[in-house]
Amino acid sequence: MGIMDKFEENREIKKDEKYMKMALKEAQKAADINEVPIGCVIVRNDKVIAKAYNKRNTEKNVLAHAELLAIKQACKKTGDWRLEDCTMYITLEPCQMCSGAMVQARLKRAVIGAMNKKAGCAGSVLNILQMQEFNHQVDVTRGVLETECSEVISKFFADLRESDKQ
Repeated sequence: MGIMDKFEENREIKKDEKYMKMALKEAQKAADINEVPIGCVIVRNDKVIAKAYNKRNTEKNVLAHAELLAIKQACKKTGDWRLEDCTMYITLEPCQMCSGAMVQARLKRAVIGAMNKKAGCAGSVLNILQMQEFNHQVDVTRGVLETECSEVISKFFADLRESDKQ
């Protein structure tokens, strides 16, 4: 790998961290309203076109996952259901429903913070995003700001367990 390749790779890492920090801010908004803190940002041509956080309990709607809310915003913004030139930044590995929507939206790339060993469908339980059987596969980068993303989720559930004891 040459010096320019390393420079380009480092620049890509910095960009991924920048947008993941935005997704973490979205996750904090969810935590602030007692929602599972999952945040999502969709970027197209280095511009944020959608931001969302989990609102499943608030809206009493199983479809109100951060990823689906962000996809809806991005489609409205672009005027198309295809998000082929977009990257999604998600603080937690997506579930089967969100992973399916990401494939259907033809997202170019997904950048994931923390993995979800119990329900993740981008490599933990399944890898719906990269199944060769489908007509589209999403490029996946895992572990961007993984510690920070894991801490937000862990703290939320630790606090929830503590409040249940009282």
